[in-house]
Amino acid sequence: MPNWPSGQATANILKVGIAKEFGLDADVQEIGTLNAFVGLENGTVDIHPEVWRPNLDDVIKKFVTDKGVVVLSKRGVAAWQGICATPSAVEKGLQTIDDLSDPEKTKILDTDGDGKGEMWIGAPTWSSTGIERVRANTYGYAKNLTLVEAEEEVAMAGLDAAVATNQPMVFACYAPHFIFDLHKIARIKEPPHDAGKWKLVSAADPLWISKSTASTAWGAAEFHIAYSKTFEKKHANIAAFLEKVDFSPEEVTAMSYALEVERQTPSDYAKKWVADNANRVDGWAKQ
Repeated sequence: MPNWPSGQATANILKVGIAKEFGLDADVQEIGTLNAFVGLENGTVDIHPEVWRPNLDDVIKKFVTDKGVVVLSKRGVAAWQGICATPSAVEKGLQTIDDLSDPEKTKILDTDGDGKGEMWIGAPTWSSTGIERVRANTYGYAKNLTLVEAEEEVAMAGLDAAVATNQPMVFACYAPHFIFDLHKIARIKEPPHDAGKWKLVSAADPLWISKSTASTAWGAAEFHIAYSKTFEKKHANIAAFLEKVDFSPEEVTAMSYALEVERQTPSDYAKKWVADNANRVDGWAKQ
């Protein structure tokens, strides 16, 4: 189970669904994605519920393509990633990626009184967080903004407070996500994605962030369920079940809203979701 809301909901839905259909009890444990892939290889992890691409393409190449120890489900959920701004930030001139490199414009993002704006770029364990740091270096706004890494729950609480007090805020964002149902959030405009302008060095290199460049918007994103090859051999029926799981972006948004805004626990949410979608879950289990 990852440490973001939709992944926590999905992990528990799979747990409840597998118990319902196959009578097996799965343990759900929060773990970072890179450690999860190591676990998928060595047998301590069977399933990862939400693996993002292109964020983890380097890891996928290593464990799925090269080593062949992990299977990535064929079905994915469409997603996107970028940088967003509160209405107050947009009104005060932060609308494009170039605006973020102007210290006169970004000083309105200062919340700690040091004269320099802050920008949340993701949680410390997310692969996207390092890539956002690469993008900040390449675009140039790393020079005049303090790039903050913190757990998403902390950042979203800060967003709620910023919107409530009309405080300008710019932050890394992604969808499907509940914030777009909760607040009027705008995307910062960037040049369209150009794969030729993304040069990401493998994260296995300790200096990969300083050696990498990315000077356009993210490309199209998607996320998939992953499971170990060993697990597939042992439980082919459950692997087939995982291949049929078909969440929509709207459902994933609802999951994150339920957990973060309504404060439902992942376990309780999953039990109700599976009960409400019993026929659909039964369909995933049919061979």
